[in-house]
Amino acid sequence: MTQQIKTIESIPKVDIHRHLEGSLRLSSLAEIASLEKLPLPGDVEELRSYVQIAGNQSVESAEFLAKFKNIRTFFRSRENIQRFVSEIIQDASYDHIRVLELRFTPAALANAGEFTLEQVVDWVLSAVISASQDFGVEVVCVLSVNRHEPIAIAESVIDIAIDRDGEGVAGVDLAGDEAGFAAEPFKPALLRAKEAGLGITIHAGEWAGAENVREAIESLEADRIGHGIRILDNKDVTMLAVRRGVVLEVSLTSNWKTGAIPDLGSHPVREMIQAGLHIALTTDDPSIFDTSLSEEFAIARKHFDFSMDSVMAFNLTALQASFLTKREKKKLEKEFVTAYWGVEETIAPHR
Repeated sequence: MTQQIKTIESIPKVDIHRHLEGSLRLSSLAEIASLEKLPLPGDVEELRSYVQIAGNQSVESAEFLAKFKNIRTFFRSRENIQRFVSEIIQDASYDHIRVLELRFTPAALANAGEFTLEQVVDWVLSAVISASQDFGVEVVCVLSVNRHEPIAIAESVIDIAIDRDGEGVAGVDLAGDEAGFAAEPFKPALLRAKEAGLGITIHAGEWAGAENVREAIESLEADRIGHGIRILDNKDVTMLAVRRGVVLEVSLTSNWKTGAIPDLGSHPVREMIQAGLHIALTTDDPSIFDTSLSEEFAIARKHFDFSMDSVMAFNLTALQASFLTKREKKKLEKEFVTAYWGVEETIAPHR
């Protein structure tokens, strides 16, 4: 481990875009595959290619989404689901993440074991409450729905989210294949969540153009945009996001490994900041991409010359954009500023 990673690991951090399904320990998956006789390898290295995009490879978006088909094989019981949640929060604590927004797709978890949507949501929330206390991480959940699934599922998930607002659920997310499926049909359900006080984040501008970002902001009233790296294709949409203070949840490794950009050096994150956009660096699916939030910040320093001050600013932006309450944010901001005070630029930015 380099000194640079150690320095970044030592500061409190915020991750506001992390999918439960993409954050599972490979060792746990291999153990479960072996014990439960799943049609997947029970050896970590043999299993890796089924559930992870490792090394320096990248894939097309369809191949990336196909990884989830294998991953969802493991959501076969309440015990498995709650084990995964606890391990995810423990792993976040190892990376000194103080605030974690854990998003998950209730329909995917329910279908894996023929459970109800309510059951899987409550199992996750129960595990979150326990593990967040055990490991000292502030965790809220974001319930995700997919563009390619029936509107009726989205309506049911949003009903559950509204019902459990204040009980661990803080927002809803529209995800899935934005290039092949429209977001407009989900507008009534999303606006109903917004009116109920839930945060709204929309995957847009990742595999399709800036107009999807415009739609997410203007029509769907998104508070945040997942990825949004195509926003610079349209100056008007860029200025719209700047004016409204919409935060973009940027995941460097994810954007590269899913083929949204050809290589890390091509990522537009620096240009996005220069355009005045508000950026939070996130992990997206740390297990699938074999990364951590500290490693994402190290990549930002190495490839884009960001300073430690910039790293800390990304965290404060993420904190303010999180779906925590204002009171919780204010308390944590004091903690963060105190922790950041005196952090030295021990490693010069890469050039």
